Amino acid sequence: MNRYAIVEAPSILGLKPTGVDRLPAVLLQHGLAEQLQARRAGRIVPAAAYDTQRDPQTLTLNARGIEEYSIRLADVVGDIVDRGEFPILLGGDCSILLGSSLALRRRGRYGLLFLDGHADFYQPEANPNGEAASMDLAFATGHGPQLLTDLEGRRPLVRDEDVVAFGFRDAQEQREYGSQPLPPAVLALDLSEVRRLGIERAAQRAVDHLTAAARPTRGFFIHLDADVVSDALMPAVDYRMPDGLSWDELRTVLRIALASGRAVGIEITIYNPALDTDGSSGRGLARTLIEALLP
Repeated sequence: MNRYAIVEAPSILGLKPTGVDRLPAVLLQHGLAEQLQARRAGRIVPAAAYDTQRDPQTLTLNARGIEEYSIRLADVVGDIVDRGEFPILLGGDCSILLGSSLALRRRGRYGLLFLDGHADFYQPEANPNGEAASMDLAFATGHGPQLLTDLEGRRPLVRDEDVVAFGFRDAQEQREYGSQPLPPAVLALDLSEVRRLGIERAAQRAVDHLTAAARPTRGFFIHLDADVVSDALMPAVDYRMPDGLSWDELRTVLRIALASGRAVGIEITIYNPALDTDGSSGRGLARTLIEALLP
């Protein structure tokens, strides 16, 4: 069994100060650490205060704060990996992907299973709000301003061909706002394709891509944005969309990914307890994570 280590990463720098920083507290209240027998590896809080003005050079909110935070977060995640543990990062917004990706990039070549209701591939000039949480996959793969794509001179943190974007359903919004498309080398399994294949085949296709013998990676990391889950089950997100995965489908994807033996860590982002009026979304998310991560 993996030995788990939980890191609280409650950054709001890539989104807005509406409540996602409370994600770690709620999931921990639901027994995540105890049920998984996970070590509590610390709480990393951004040093920078939230700034509502876009950085003029990158057109991104809190760009320099995100750079600094990503490097500190990478230090902590890297130490966990070096101890032979499986990091579980509790965000925060999706910009924490830069910290986890940097930690692994320092140690070699790793893939990324990107479970998200949005493709998160906007370029800053097209992004309507300047939030890095809408651009994190682009930044991690080296597409965007140098400050956030070339951390420590290691661009890209993840290669296009080592990424699977799974379950996104924002194609109409992408067209409306002019988002750049996902690169051809990224394996894009949007929600319609996941439905066409069926959840087990889709998940296995993703894992096969990430673990192919021709791809000399040392493993892959899992990014889980709560808005990949059905809006009916997970309305507690800042940017809602209809449809999405069921809890059973999410559990299946995670179990298949973990069964490969090549997953090296996971981060959970975007669930906003302030929008969870009856607490059911948080309970469902915690339960699904525990059931997927337990052997």
